[in-house]
Amino acid sequence: MSKKRSIFEEVGEDVSPKEVAPRTGVIDKAPKGARLAIRGWLMLVFALVALMVLVGGATRLTDSGLSITEWKPVTGAIPPMNEADWASEFAKYQASPEFQLQNSKMTVAEFKSIYWWEWGHRQLGRFIGVVWAIGFLFFWLTKKIPAGWTNRLLGLGVLGGLQGAIGWWMVSSGLTGRMVDVASYRLATHLGLAFIILGLSAWYIFLLSRSEAEIMQARRGREGRLFSMSTGLMHLAFLQILLGALVAGIDAGRGYIDWPLMGGQVIPDEIFDYTPWWSNFFENPALVQFIHRLAGYLVLVFAIVVWRRSRACGNRKTKAAFNMLMAMVLVQVVLGITTVMMAAQLHVALTHQFGAILLWVMILRSRFLAGYPVAQSVRG
Repeated sequence: MSKKRSIFEEVGEDVSPKEVAPRTGVIDKAPKGARLAIRGWLMLVFALVALMVLVGGATRLTDSGLSITEWKPVTGAIPPMNEADWASEFAKYQASPEFQLQNSKMTVAEFKSIYWWEWGHRQLGRFIGVVWAIGFLFFWLTKKIPAGWTNRLLGLGVLGGLQGAIGWWMVSSGLTGRMVDVASYRLATHLGLAFIILGLSAWYIFLLSRSEAEIMQARRGREGRLFSMSTGLMHLAFLQILLGALVAGIDAGRGYIDWPLMGGQVIPDEIFDYTPWWSNFFENPALVQFIHRLAGYLVLVFAIVVWRRSRACGNRKTKAAFNMLMAMVLVQVVLGITTVMMAAQLHVALTHQFGAILLWVMILRSRFLAGYPVAQSVRG
């Protein structure tokens, strides 16, 4: 028979706190341990991939990408250790079309300078793979990965492995004898995947900066129209990044160094000189750079439209993000023009590439804040 209860008794006072405490997953149970630690790890991965993009750009601009003619994911990490090793590597390079048709007078000392660029690029790729693997295995084995995040984090590693394979696919195109450089469309694929990895990493970092409850609540305040427009800007900017890779792949940025004209003309006469006609879109410096310029103007115009739309947003942080985005678009336009007029000098071209990374992140951050605005008071 149950004990008679007092009408003044506190409800549930004889129930153990452990029995009523809500059960939560790691994502809420340890936000400072799981979410923040994974976020920090992803920030490190992002920084390394960004550095990888810049080193890759320098490798391309210094014509160093074909200095290593073999793909050895493991043993290739060991560089030449003596003069005999250097002579062996140089002999392999001497058999390549680039050496025979373009660098036939290169010495071993000059070869070493381009070799170290490519070796450093590949070594950095290996290091990124190790950083990802150690982080993922640690969080997975200790069961600190939030619910629903395992496949996302694993996917980044898969893309990283695919990036290594695409890198060799790109390099191999310059060793077949058909050309003395890598195929520009393969370079664009390689760079495009790098920006996809950067984009996913940044998006995950943004998501992990708040709890699941905050994300779900923020979604209710989504600026639908602004979110859609910023999505369009993201896609347009990605297309421009791919076009920039096509320009870099055939050194089109060094062929027409006047602006706003190209070779003294609004539209160069030689934009369709190559046959078959479709090859002009990948191999003709005049058409490739012309399209890149047009896309740049389109990005600028659409960015202004999106920015003007953001002025009507009532969220202060979202509006500030779009202000920063617009400022970066203007900076990137100036950097692009400067790069052209200085014939894509190494330091200027790398600054332009770094600007593309910053702009990419700012677009994603603005889009994120439009989709998941930060809570603010009624007064803003």
